[in-house]
Amino acid sequence: MVRHLVFAVPGDIATPTGGYAYDRRMIAELTQLGWQIDLIDLGEGFPWPDQATRASARMRLLATPTGHSIVVDGLALGVLPEAAAEVAGRNPLTALVHHPLALEMGLSPGQAEALRASERAALAVVQRVIVTSAATARLIASDYGIPSERITVATPGSDPAPPVQGSRDGTVRLLSVGAVVPRKGYDILVAALATLTELSWRLTIAGDRTRDLRAVALVDAEIARHGLGDRIAALGAVSAKRLAALYAEADVFVLASHFEGYGMAYAEAVAHGLPVIGTTSGAIPETVPPDAGLLVPAGNVSAFANALRQVVGDDGLRDRMAGASRAAAMGLPTWRQSAEVFARALETPT
Repeated sequence: MVRHLVFAVPGDIATPTGGYAYDRRMIAELTQLGWQIDLIDLGEGFPWPDQATRASARMRLLATPTGHSIVVDGLALGVLPEAAAEVAGRNPLTALVHHPLALEMGLSPGQAEALRASERAALAVVQRVIVTSAATARLIASDYGIPSERITVATPGSDPAPPVQGSRDGTVRLLSVGAVVPRKGYDILVAALATLTELSWRLTIAGDRTRDLRAVALVDAEIARHGLGDRIAALGAVSAKRLAALYAEADVFVLASHFEGYGMAYAEAVAHGLPVIGTTSGAIPETVPPDAGLLVPAGNVSAFANALRQVVGDDGLRDRMAGASRAAAMGLPTWRQSAEVFARALETPT
């Protein structure tokens, strides 16, 4: 029997973020499992779409044949509670929540509260919620009032990755991967690195620089203010081939995220066998094994600087952490395994 599924995303699914990468890969894997999937673009501007985009998104969702299952990426669904209520009355509706919208950085208190109320209303009407980590599942249950039996955790999968080669020239190569937006904490990372100028290191940032121009300007200004322009390279979004080369050359993965619903870049670093320096926020402690990473409170420049100093300055510590990371990589789920969990959730009666 052919299983039909509509997968609705806000904007271009090729957008280079972890959330869109998850969506792309899940669609590909579900197709391999025999699902017939129709992709719907709900429009641009989420989570702050204009009225025309809201109306268009509603019509596109309601155009789905009655009875066909629909999965809507939470970046859009969370601000479409009225449309969600209409759709859920005629189609099995699943919310895919990468992380709660109200936990994005850079929001005013009013914006955060508006997003929290809107997403809570949208999630209240769906048949099921799929999240990417146990940490996010707990948040959705406790803060959004969704019964745990309606929540499924389908963590991102990982592809086998060759072990990194490292720099081998006495300079510790640090790698950060993620869009330059406030939530990724690049300002914290730059401020911490500014206290380590006596050590030999170089940082490469690979991540989209078009999503938040204010955040990009702030990070660039901080790099210039600390005189680190010759030690930090902000490349913007890079190809998969270039990213693989950056991982191969790296010695340590670093990212000072204020929150991660899962943290695909952290898992990718573990898959490559890299030591990790990150934060304790969100799902990061679930993603990074204790012996493979040093995790500190988010937003704490001095704590992040101390972790950097320990790892950059100690070859033996880096080797031990890399060994733990390589061992943990063996236990990461494959994308096929993640898709099977996703599919079972869609097939389970509610």
